[in-house]
Amino acid sequence: MISDYPVKSPRKLIEVALPLDAINAACSREKSIRHGHPSTLHLWWARRPLAAARAVIFAQLVNDPGYQQGGGFKYGKNKKDAAIERKRLFKIIEELVLWENTTNETVLERARVEIRRSWREVCELNKDHPQAAELFNPDKLPALHDPFAGGGAIPLEAQRLGLEAYASDLNPVAVLINKAMIEIPPKFAGRPPVSLLLSRQGAKAKEFDLEREWPGATGLAEDVRYYGAWMREEAQKRIGHLYPPVEITEEMAEERPDIKPLVGKKLTVIAWLWARTVKSLNPAFSHVDVLLVSSFTLSRKEGKQAYVQPVVADGEYHFILKLGTPPSDSENGTKANGRGANFRCILSNAPIDGRYIKNQAQSGRMGQKLMCIVAEGFRVRIYLTPTVEQESFAATAVPVWKPEVEFFQKALGFRVGNYGLTKWSDLFTPRQLVTLTTFSDLAACRTLNTP
Repeated sequence: MISDYPVKSPRKLIEVALPLDAINAACSREKSIRHGHPSTLHLWWARRPLAAARAVIFAQLVNDPGYQQGGGFKYGKNKKDAAIERKRLFKIIEELVLWENTTNETVLERARVEIRRSWREVCELNKDHPQAAELFNPDKLPALHDPFAGGGAIPLEAQRLGLEAYASDLNPVAVLINKAMIEIPPKFAGRPPVSLLLSRQGAKAKEFDLEREWPGATGLAEDVRYYGAWMREEAQKRIGHLYPPVEITEEMAEERPDIKPLVGKKLTVIAWLWARTVKSLNPAFSHVDVLLVSSFTLSRKEGKQAYVQPVVADGEYHFILKLGTPPSDSENGTKANGRGANFRCILSNAPIDGRYIKNQAQSGRMGQKLMCIVAEGFRVRIYLTPTVEQESFAATAVPVWKPEVEFFQKALGFRVGNYGLTKWSDLFTPRQLVTLTTFSDLAACRTLNTP
């Protein structure tokens, strides 16, 4: 049978040796890369480092230069010459994994040349194969298919190295990520931005040279920036009042020397940190919304430690933002020792078991309380004590539409249905729903009404 005909294939570089130190260093550095990295497109668990994917694909396709025989063929160099050649290939990998060379065509083409050379060698070894014309075409590299592509690192880097890449996954979010990274950009490779061509017809034409070249996905990137800026401006007009900046006052800066230079300035809020609440089980404090939070610590980074300190007074409590090493009790928040949804009342220390919390949630009596505001400083996050005004802004949001559709509980990996969250709309706050529907409306609006 043709399928039983032996395939002659030299050992690949990955089977013999790799410059692991260089690869590991590049992967470690990549964790701190934000600008231009696919991780900023969408957070994805267990995302593979691009450097590792690039190096592994290269090493899987390039033949090891060492001498080998058997299976009807001989290949490679003697030990001394092979070591020299292997060192040369290592140098290519060491340059290939550097973040600065991600789009360096000179470095990438050097790697592609080696891949094509190794493939031609394999094709030559198998020229007598009954299916040689179909399987071993020296002018057509083999394609790569990643059946569980996840964040898309492997097919993306295969495409970068000149292979035809196919990606699939069972998770629809992964499918969307891979479409955005792998499928759509090549369709617009080398094309000028649509926004440029259309805006030239209007009064506010962008000053671009139509004759210039738009290599790779640069034209598409310009469109993303253009339409993204338009959506941000329109969203600001429609829902900007729900996301006001926070003004640093003298009172806020009294015990915060780090924000005194910012007094009078309005900072953009980048996050509102909320905590779920239920009524206290203690009859004396049944009017109090008790926090359900596992930790009051906000930042453990050396030199930037921050935590929330609850202040109890007159049967009520409020929060104060503190800087420095948090006390040990803040690490557990109101979470009781042991597993499960067991908490304690912040006022009376009375235990609150998981059954009561679930009952309250299923009865629609679970609330929320603002713990902290995170504002954007100059290359730093600024943690601020929450204000009544900021909490009230969120309460004014009234969504005009909700996704009142039940979801499969098991699909999420955790049983939120036990806490009364049975529909997709339950997973979002009213303000989040308003924002999501606004962006959806704007996307449809821009699709139907081009510039």
